[in-house]
Amino acid sequence: MRLMLTAPALLATLSAPLAAEVALPLDWPSVTEAARGQTVYWHAWGGDPRINAFIASVGDDLQARYGVTLEHVRLADTADAVTRVIVERQAARDSGGAVDVIWINGANFAAMREQDLLFGPFAEDLPNWTLVDTEANPAVLVDFTLPVEGYGSPWAMFQMVFEHDSATLPEPPRSLGALRAWIAENPGRFTYPQPPDFLGTSFLKQALYGVLDDPSVLMGPVEDTDYATVTAPLWEFLDEITPNLWRQGRAYPANEPALGQLLADGEIDIAFSFNPGRASAAIADGELQDSVRTFVFDEGTLANSSYLSIPYNAANKEGALLLTNLILDPEIQARAQDPAILGFQTVLGLHLLTPEDRARFDALELGIATLAPDEMGTGLKEPHPSWMTTIAKDWTTRYGTSR
Repeated sequence: MRLMLTAPALLATLSAPLAAEVALPLDWPSVTEAARGQTVYWHAWGGDPRINAFIASVGDDLQARYGVTLEHVRLADTADAVTRVIVERQAARDSGGAVDVIWINGANFAAMREQDLLFGPFAEDLPNWTLVDTEANPAVLVDFTLPVEGYGSPWAMFQMVFEHDSATLPEPPRSLGALRAWIAENPGRFTYPQPPDFLGTSFLKQALYGVLDDPSVLMGPVEDTDYATVTAPLWEFLDEITPNLWRQGRAYPANEPALGQLLADGEIDIAFSFNPGRASAAIADGELQDSVRTFVFDEGTLANSSYLSIPYNAANKEGALLLTNLILDPEIQARAQDPAILGFQTVLGLHLLTPEDRARFDALELGIATLAPDEMGTGLKEPHPSWMTTIAKDWTTRYGTSR
């Protein structure tokens, strides 16, 4: 889920890559045979112990079923993996690359796709693609307003939820306007991760939705708008709340786990996450009070998909393809949706599953803090990726801790 801020500028100077050596459309028996014995390097965010444990469990399955070893390359930012592919391309390393699979979306995906740095299209050739519900959930085909076109395989759905301790805050603010007033009345009890962190910048986008009369302007590139006029209400909002944030806005948590820890420690009253099951999982692990609950804004909250993409020069494409297919297996998707493990929302259509596989999902306990699907409200479309990169840079200039 981590997004890049500098790769688009770097990518613009590069030439098109060589054609991928794995033939398309995929011959799956040949892919399976060629993958045996490979080691796949999955570059994915490593900042959450639950996610790290889940990836390790997927690696166990990949080895047991296909004889393929999985190495989790833990990233602080997806931009690190993207930059590595860029450097390899500059060095004319058009095969044998170090990055086999990237957990990706947003500006990272847009930049790599624009410059043809991704292998594909492959997603619709995967055997488990038939289980992905593209009709009821067309969002899996569009990433931050841009068509994916088979260059990434969706594996998890996310929607922003806010977390609060119902013992100390029984009625949380359910709109941006209400949050604005609540922050003024409760100084020091709210904050957000420091942009360009993905979750922190997502809060800025959520705020944009709340201050704009016509958010449809966010669906197009920044350069097609009067950026200063569009974002003026956002900076007005932030100017107002910043002195009343945790530590008076002089410091910010680094990321989602750090934000969640502030809630656990009672330093703030409201946190938020893109994982609707995060709070239930943290309660089950004894990391949060069992009085913590989640809520969404009445006007909706941001929603998006995460994808697995394969760089054009990946050394182990066959093993990478097996991974992207395996993670769509109903058993593994149900494991990811289990709040005791991750609580991620599945990309599969339950009506497309066998009775046995459907039963895996029906048996899941959502957890005491997890909203039921009909309580999640409206999932707001992610703005064009250029908004994320631009407002993050602008935020750093205006509010960065070095000011």
